[in-house]
Amino acid sequence: MKKLNSIRAVFYAMLAVTLILFTGCGSGEQTADPGIADGTYVASFTTDNAMFHVNDANQDKGILTVEDGKMTIHVSLQSKKIVNLYPGTAEDAQKEGAELLEPTTDTITYSDGYTDEVYGFDVPVPALDEEFDVALLGTKGKWYDHKVVVSDPVEGDDISAVIGESKEADASTAAALGLSDGEHTAEVTLDGGTGRASVESPAVIRINGDECIAVITWSSPHYDYMIVDGQRYEPVNTEGNSVFEIPVPYFDKAVDVIADTIAMSEPHEIEYTLTFDSASVK
Repeated sequence: MKKLNSIRAVFYAMLAVTLILFTGCGSGEQTADPGIADGTYVASFTTDNAMFHVNDANQDKGILTVEDGKMTIHVSLQSKKIVNLYPGTAEDAQKEGAELLEPTTDTITYSDGYTDEVYGFDVPVPALDEEFDVALLGTKGKWYDHKVVVSDPVEGDDISAVIGESKEADASTAAALGLSDGEHTAEVTLDGGTGRASVESPAVIRINGDECIAVITWSSPHYDYMIVDGQRYEPVNTEGNSVFEIPVPYFDKAVDVIADTIAMSEPHEIEYTLTFDSASVK
């Protein structure tokens, strides 16, 4: 009996050691498998708010670095109005000992050659294709909660090359659609802002060689300029609702635009998107 009890004791001791090894107890910090090989990628960084997003020149793209299973994405923002980020909630960001993300100063070059200095941040990424918390601190000292998603990594470190490939794959240019020179119309959808503004649809589309211009008529006379791809455009009329002639880089994919309104107590730039429907072109 004593021998049997001794054998049982040895068996249970071995079983306990095996369970410890398999559960990782006492093995130190575990690094989750991110599901992507170590390296450098261009990835999408999308947020839940139009006021917090990647600089328009980079079209929601940042540089994702994967090293030893840990992921960090560097994103250049719109300006220097966001002074800190925190990988978590606004409440936790304000607790004693919270480690805030400090900005870098990034130089952005727009398609027209204009350059600007903005803040950038290295943001830890817990997982791809999953929403996670990132809080931001503005220049007025107030913290805000936001959700972000990092997705669609493409191997490399050239954001502009990935943007160019994406445009060719996802959008149709006037040339690709075979539109003839002259005047056409196309249905256009406006998104963004408060939702109260609208534009006339269909809009007039003018084709002249490689040039594709849309005539955008707003539902208000209070827009004094628009910005498309870093280029500023002035209204082409002096009476009635504001009218602009802007380039159409592609159809069937949202075109980021900014429109400045003077309807408020002071001028205010509002971010919108315009989507031109190729199937509706006449």
